[in-house]
Amino acid sequence: MPSYCLFPTPIGRCALVWRGDRIIGAQLPELDEDTARRRLAWRFPRAGEAPPLPFVEAAITDIVALLAGEARGLSHLPLDLEAVPAFERRVYEIALSIPPGETMTYGAVAARLGQPGAARAVGVALGRNPVPIIVPCHRVLAAGGRTGGFSAEGGVETKLRLLTLEKARTDASPGLFAALPLAARPSRAAE
Repeated sequence: MPSYCLFPTPIGRCALVWRGDRIIGAQLPELDEDTARRRLAWRFPRAGEAPPLPFVEAAITDIVALLAGEARGLSHLPLDLEAVPAFERRVYEIALSIPPGETMTYGAVAARLGQPGAARAVGVALGRNPVPIIVPCHRVLAAGGRTGGFSAEGGVETKLRLLTLEKARTDASPGLFAALPLAARPSRAAE
């Protein structure tokens, strides 16, 4: 039987759902805790609230650090995606390879799948992501750096907030201060 726990993060209370020694679900913050519990009950009707097991505690530590702005990958976390269709699992594997602070387009994910015309199907798969934040669907953008959709509470605003926390660039254009030197050398006269 699956178990879940809610936990505080810098962006609100998130949740993890696990069965045995694998994570089967994650949830980004909802409007309030009651809404979060209702969504969890809808998504995982057989899950009961429980204290986190040690591997869940370790996952929570990593998720909280990422949401606090640390460049921390989550691809090492133990996931059970066996119930997920094969195409979606392949999309999630590619999304898991995108490091914090980086992005990829739906079209680029489709191309990596060997299906360059499947950008829309990639978007649908990411919209069904059972473990958002762990499988970083927020790092996948539409062409030209446009955000595309996001199915978590808050929609695109939440996606942009996550990308901002990761200091992600959404396009290849140089930033306003990209051409400036990182530090000025002290003048010899000051010595």
